Amino acid sequence: MIPNLIGSRWQEPDSGVSTLPVFNPATGEVIDQVPLSGSTEVGAAVTAAAEAFTRWSRTSVMERVRLMFAYKAILEQHVEDLAAIITRHHGKTLDEARGEVRRGIEVVDFACGAPTLLQGRTLRDVSAGVDQDLYRYPVGVCAGIPPFNFPVMIPLWMFPLAVVAGNTYVLKPSERTPLGAVRLAELFLQAGFPEGVLNVVHGAHDAVDALLVHPEVRAISFVGSEPVARHVYTTAAAHGKRVQALGGAKNHMVVMPDADPEIAVPAILNSAFGNAGERCLSGSVAVVVGRAAGSLIDPLKLGAQSLKVGPGDEQGVQVGPLIRAEHRDRVAGYVDKGVAEGARLLVDGRAEMSRPGFFLGPTVLDHVTGDMSVGREEIFGPVLSVSRAATLDEAIEQANSMALGNMATIFTQSGRAAREFRERVDAGMTGINVPVAQPFAFFPFSGWKRSFYGDLHVHGTDGIEFFTRKKVVVTRW
Repeated sequence: MIPNLIGSRWQEPDSGVSTLPVFNPATGEVIDQVPLSGSTEVGAAVTAAAEAFTRWSRTSVMERVRLMFAYKAILEQHVEDLAAIITRHHGKTLDEARGEVRRGIEVVDFACGAPTLLQGRTLRDVSAGVDQDLYRYPVGVCAGIPPFNFPVMIPLWMFPLAVVAGNTYVLKPSERTPLGAVRLAELFLQAGFPEGVLNVVHGAHDAVDALLVHPEVRAISFVGSEPVARHVYTTAAAHGKRVQALGGAKNHMVVMPDADPEIAVPAILNSAFGNAGERCLSGSVAVVVGRAAGSLIDPLKLGAQSLKVGPGDEQGVQVGPLIRAEHRDRVAGYVDKGVAEGARLLVDGRAEMSRPGFFLGPTVLDHVTGDMSVGREEIFGPVLSVSRAATLDEAIEQANSMALGNMATIFTQSGRAAREFRERVDAGMTGINVPVAQPFAFFPFSGWKRSFYGDLHVHGTDGIEFFTRKKVVVTRW
């Protein structure tokens, strides 16, 4: 059984605690058991974090940064180790797993800039003989609830910025992919951080709800589906906590008639089928404008058919398995719905379901409309819907009609069209001639509409704002 980290001790829960299997999605093999911890284990982790906060919050910024630099160095030494863990219990290809680790380390890089990022402001003689200063203080005990699809990257979006700002942390990894967080915590302790600064509690909804209502937890970070993001936001906010809750996505990729197919086609395939479609920045709907369909549909079909499906640790594989059999079946059900609702099936990946593991191959549906299930609902799998639009205005309207607003991209050689799209599309991350509009660590991951609940986004300077409180001091001597 996978243990929890409480303070400096790895502890297995009591024997009566229920467990869930952790699978290798490429084979269906059970590789471990994760405990479904509840309020008792969460309470112990929060207590350890609260006790550590008193000393850690008063540790100098330079000492906190020294430890963060040490952590970064250790992470760099273990990129391959972490990537292998990701592939083993998530299923993505090793190249994708390496990219995930690198994106996570970028946030640790950013956190090492704390001496600048945590600076306040000063204004002398704000009135006669009076000076005014602004200082940043840590918030207290913070908690993070990352999703299954990025078991290393998203925890690294959360706790490094929190702890370098002087907070302590309780991490509740996804019960589907808990091994990445365990390894991150082991390396964190190896870097020399004091006990209780980072704690790890495994579990599912009971552990989440315990964190949301615990009076000593001051801030909650969440990434997952839109319904759960809404629940996390409303529950935690009702209990007086800061919340950043990242929800789902239905990302549109607009292809203008002047788009270069040699750029657009591989970008769309990468966006739709990378990570087997299990990412909130996957391109879900390709909107072909006007005559763009003539140069796009056949290359997309051929490109999807040529992608190699298989275990993520095999050479040359481009699309790995989905996370669970039930999720694979749910995604396949969307293909059935799409066909039943009138979409044209260009590429059918359901033949891959007959092999061992949780596989579904790249699938392409054409003539999809916004009133179809596949056109409006988040699928979270390797299914690309192609819709048609007569004009750029109509394409933007299609994207903006979605309740979710995470990402949207456009492929065009027209600066005018690109600027119009940038200004009018209702998505917090917008790309121009790129497959995935993912911000680097020093910019916020800024979903809009129901793709995000809260005010301050994850990482970037928003992360620093989220994990600090401001105190203003007015002085007359």
